[in-house]
Amino acid sequence: MLAPLLVALLAGAPSLDLVPSTVRPGDVVLLRVTGAAAVPRGSLAGRTLAFWRTGEEEWRALAPLPIETPPGDMAVRVQAAGTALATGLAVVEPGFTHHAITVDRRFVEPPRSVKRRIAADHKAFARAFAQPFAPPLFQGAFDWPRRAPTSGRYGDQRVLNGKVASVHYGLDITGPRGAPVAAANDGQVVIARDAYFSGNTVVVWHGADLYTAYFHLDRIAVRDGQRVRKGEVLGELGATGRATGPHLHWGVKVGGLYVDPESLLGIDFGAASAPPRQAGPPAETPEPATSPASTTE
Repeated sequence: MLAPLLVALLAGAPSLDLVPSTVRPGDVVLLRVTGAAAVPRGSLAGRTLAFWRTGEEEWRALAPLPIETPPGDMAVRVQAAGTALATGLAVVEPGFTHHAITVDRRFVEPPRSVKRRIAADHKAFARAFAQPFAPPLFQGAFDWPRRAPTSGRYGDQRVLNGKVASVHYGLDITGPRGAPVAAANDGQVVIARDAYFSGNTVVVWHGADLYTAYFHLDRIAVRDGQRVRKGEVLGELGATGRATGPHLHWGVKVGGLYVDPESLLGIDFGAASAPPRQAGPPAETPEPATSPASTTE
């Protein structure tokens, strides 16, 4: 009669960890539940969590924090093995910056002749971002698609041509036209397309409801459905679509929201660890020869 209770005590009660536990609005968070034989249930910022199994009694989930999340303490609750688990997430002030950008008028007020093309692009992106939930196709940490200074950061508040407000949902990475752009991790290509706003575009699905997007390429080197490995060349840096000069717009989408790519880069998936995110604007990076560029994402 005591054997099941003894086994449960030896196994330990379920626990919940957040990686990291200090974040900025728009970050991605890794949740780790241990000591649960069945899949946990819960939500973060009102969005349902999708867990995958990583061990006999270990589960993980990735959760996006909306960019509109106000700074402060946030409670996170999960049900696991009949136990209510709760912990806190500290959200710090992001210090998003403001920029004025000038782009070709046709990208702010598209002519009627391209409306059908834009609608087709939207449908293609919707299909690509609708992959069924699956465990990660990758194992290790994510890497930069190109190691170079940035000219635009996630969360930048932008005004296009003096009147159209825009939020930047990615990183703009500098470089010369034709520079190689690599996959940030293992995955499958779900878009390889010339789109009106984002130009030559590649989107890679990594499982775990996680995608990386590569915009404004000069040339695409992969095809739809192709499996790619971390570091494999996806194409060449360019200035196609709505861009003021050669650069790579790199986006990360989790659970239907674009998140800060730098938050994903900080997560060590092997050790389930990440350094706390710092408040305020990120450290300055050297400015490129061309002006900062803009995208619609």
